[in-house]
Amino acid sequence: MAEAHQAVAFQFTITPEGIDLQLSYQALNQIYLSGVRSWKKRVSRMRNRVIKGVYPASPSSWLFVVIAILATMYMRSDPSMGLITKIHLKNPATVELCMSVQPAESDMLVFSTLLWLSLILALRFCLKLLLSYHQWMFEQHGRVSNVTKVWVTLLRLLSSRKPLLYSYQTSLPHLPVPAIRDTLSRYLQSVRPLLTDPEFKRMTKLANHFEANLGNRLQRYLRLKALWATNYVSDWWEEYIYLRSRCPLMVNSNYYGMDFLYVTPTPVQAARAGNTITALLLYRRKVNREELKPSRVPGTVIPLCAAQCERMFNTTRTPGVETDVLQHWQDSEFVVVYHKGRYFRLWVYRAGRLLSPREIEHQMQRILDDPSPPKPGEDKLGALTAGDRIPWAQMRKQYFSSGINKRSLDAIERAAFFVTLDEEEQGMRGEDPAGNLDRYAKSLLHGKCYDRWFDKSFSIVIYKNGKSGLNAEHSWADAPTVAHLWEYTLATDAFQLGYTEDGHCKGEVDRSLPQPQRLVWDIPSEVRTPSLAVAQALADDVDCHVFPFRDFGKGRIKKLRISPDAYIQIGLQLAYYRDRGGFCLTYEASMTRLFREGRTETVRSCSNESTAFVKALEDGEAEEQCRRLFRLASERHQNLYRMAMTGAGIDRHLFCLYVVSKYLGVESPFLKEVLSEPWRLSTSQTPVQQMELFDLKNHPDFISLGGGFGPVADDGYGVSYIIVGEDMINFHVSSKYSCSDTDSHRFGAQISKALQDIMTLLSADTKTSLSSKGAAQPQAKKLL
Repeated sequence: MAEAHQAVAFQFTITPEGIDLQLSYQALNQIYLSGVRSWKKRVSRMRNRVIKGVYPASPSSWLFVVIAILATMYMRSDPSMGLITKIHLKNPATVELCMSVQPAESDMLVFSTLLWLSLILALRFCLKLLLSYHQWMFEQHGRVSNVTKVWVTLLRLLSSRKPLLYSYQTSLPHLPVPAIRDTLSRYLQSVRPLLTDPEFKRMTKLANHFEANLGNRLQRYLRLKALWATNYVSDWWEEYIYLRSRCPLMVNSNYYGMDFLYVTPTPVQAARAGNTITALLLYRRKVNREELKPSRVPGTVIPLCAAQCERMFNTTRTPGVETDVLQHWQDSEFVVVYHKGRYFRLWVYRAGRLLSPREIEHQMQRILDDPSPPKPGEDKLGALTAGDRIPWAQMRKQYFSSGINKRSLDAIERAAFFVTLDEEEQGMRGEDPAGNLDRYAKSLLHGKCYDRWFDKSFSIVIYKNGKSGLNAEHSWADAPTVAHLWEYTLATDAFQLGYTEDGHCKGEVDRSLPQPQRLVWDIPSEVRTPSLAVAQALADDVDCHVFPFRDFGKGRIKKLRISPDAYIQIGLQLAYYRDRGGFCLTYEASMTRLFREGRTETVRSCSNESTAFVKALEDGEAEEQCRRLFRLASERHQNLYRMAMTGAGIDRHLFCLYVVSKYLGVESPFLKEVLSEPWRLSTSQTPVQQMELFDLKNHPDFISLGGGFGPVADDGYGVSYIIVGEDMINFHVSSKYSCSDTDSHRFGAQISKALQDIMTLLSADTKTSLSSKGAAQPQAKKLL
């Protein structure tokens, strides 16, 4: 065991001749090298603080300013217009030493430094102003204003230096608070297609009463918070939507990511674990050193907030009776592995060095070969994290707050991440590939309810046949952040680390590596069962269906000058109408990471325009009329998405007004009704952010399946989709068996049929479609 190995770095015995020290130089050397690694990280953090603190300038620019000031002063020219002389006269120490009224070099150095800092502040202020401009997103194809062209040029100039991961953080604008009248107007417009005339009249009356009375009072408090806080939404969103939720994380909150669709890089379970863990730790190293490129709006130089990366590793959500707490540790040199009901601590660093993939494979094989049985209650311990939060919090306080249970639980919670070596085989395989794909999704979403640790920021699952996957906790970050991590992991595993011909990791093995450390538990019988029954009932109720749509992809959609996302969302409206005979409140997740600490906003995809198109198509109206209505619906959806991205959404503003009302102890019938409306169709697109890592032309089989999540409403659907390459869209559909009105397979078939029918409609008049003025993407995006 690593602790025991280091604990005997020295021993001593007392003899009649004195104290006899027995030093273990090997152990001391390992301790020394670990300390060197720790100090290197501290120096790297200090260096990065300086670099990102002066961005968009560089530290070396200070020297340039100093030389320029000194040169002009020696040429008997004063660029400071007398300020250097005043600095000299205000500095008694300088006057006493020099006995002269002439400025000294130290005075010029002080002025140069102050001038340099002032220039940095001015540059950062200019960059912040530039990043606050969002009109480019609304400009149509071929109609870019001169203002936007100048803005693009200035933004490129100020972004020309290579930034670190967090270089843009202080330059990102704050999320604006929309005018309450605008939010209410947009809300009423969004619910109009879902309400009858009397219902809409009643809702309009509630909204007007809210605006005239309580609304403006709540708005004042919200504006005060926006002035004080970095982001007026994110902290409340994290606390009240995630951490204060008392229902199980499994299915309800956590989401999953899948492996490649057609390819499994190696069938050797331990080898796949070795490369996957190595790739994840290489990503962590990049995050710690801030070597990752900042995420940007796809196809542009516009940066996105990177704050969510800070708690990606070494993070756990710990349960509480009233609210959970996200705990993050600065570093962790081990991961925790679950296999056949046992928990192991696996050290991934030795003497300050990251173990090679082959060495991690060797350690994983040791775990797989370990014949020891689990202790009583150990095998199903993870079910505590899958059930309701209050029982888990009570159990944790009573049975895991001291002794060996606390030490073992601390090891799990402080681990870099959690790894499960699953005994099953998964993937699109065998005689029933479609059914196996659905079972693969269910396995990643909930597993056996006790073989994942759902509290960890993310858990990796490695299956017996080498397939892999990921289960992520939602409170610390949103799906695009985890997707970025998973893309890097898959690409690094398959294309950079690679495998030998017999499927093993590359590299050599240090045979002196200590055995993985078995975690020890003493679990009373009353801890062993309560949460498992709750979790099992929830897992058994989930109906998952995953299918690749291969008829066409974004390539063909873009040829029609239509946004692929708008096309899919309108297709989902048509599919839902055919499936349920009506429309419903639809949630599409949009990001607000154009702003500092931004997370998500809701795009209410069910609009007046989309419902008009669906009704016209289903009523058999003329094709030309249907095409015209589709174009209007597409443009409307694009506009809704842009408004959500730029801080002019509906739901986060109303949510924060509701939180303020609760703090003030006042009731609002309008807000209460708005916040209780069910999202029967919850959708999300998983973006592909690092296409440069995947060479789909030469390796077309290395296609990602994306990921999915459970249904938000008991009588609704959860739909996740990922647009892969030019010719494929992968869908993940979830619902609940307990609802007789929903069926994931049936809805999946309706989605495919809807997408095909819309394409048939639009392709019938290709010439008209291609000459349309509707834009798939703003022209300014090409300039960026």
